[in-house]
Amino acid sequence: MKFFIDTADINEIRDLAETGLVDGVTTNPSLIAKTGRDFITTVREIAGIVPGPVSAEVTATDHATMLKEGQKLARIARNIAVKVPLTRDGLKTCRRLSDDGVMVNVTLCFSAAQALLAAKAGASFVSPFVGRLDDVATDGMQLIQDIVQIYRQYPGIKTEVLVASVRGPLHVVAAAKMGAHVATLPPNVLRQMYAHPLTDKGLAAFLEDWKKTGQSILGAADGLGTEGGADKRAAE
Repeated sequence: MKFFIDTADINEIRDLAETGLVDGVTTNPSLIAKTGRDFITTVREIAGIVPGPVSAEVTATDHATMLKEGQKLARIARNIAVKVPLTRDGLKTCRRLSDDGVMVNVTLCFSAAQALLAAKAGASFVSPFVGRLDDVATDGMQLIQDIVQIYRQYPGIKTEVLVASVRGPLHVVAAAKMGAHVATLPPNVLRQMYAHPLTDKGLAAFLEDWKKTGQSILGAADGLGTEGGADKRAAE
């Protein structure tokens, strides 16, 4: 499963990208507005930090303007995925952009029927919002399972299921078990995934035992000097 980061915070993106665990970034006008920075400048900077897909969303609602905005966003960098809403005009725009070789992320998906339309429109990604469905007493993960099952029936479908509105690690694990291709995570959720009290407890015990030895790995001889270490390895 690929992990995208759902943020427009440059510092967060740089920090998490250094872990080697980030495959892409998703943004939207709301996330960028929170930074107080210029939209185009922010998208360009993010695309320069992360080599994988960076979703940048159009703000128009009609097809003609969406298409112009999408084409402009696609020119920012080669790894831009233009994000369009799952509406009639959004799907028309997706078809045009995907035919021109532009990656498209069709967002705000809330049904399997919508996801099927996104695939037929040539979307690179479809973004079902699991957390928002959970908020209205609907099983968001069931939607992921339905979409994955449908897509698997048709080898010609290349659209990747991008699980969005993720609220915690359990959403990620459940989506991975179902075979979803991507999860886009708020930075705090990615950090939660590598935190476990038993890991912390075990590490503390190991370090305490090591401290009692009075040794230092960096301060110890490496055995590769002229005292036979290298010679012994060569002889073996």
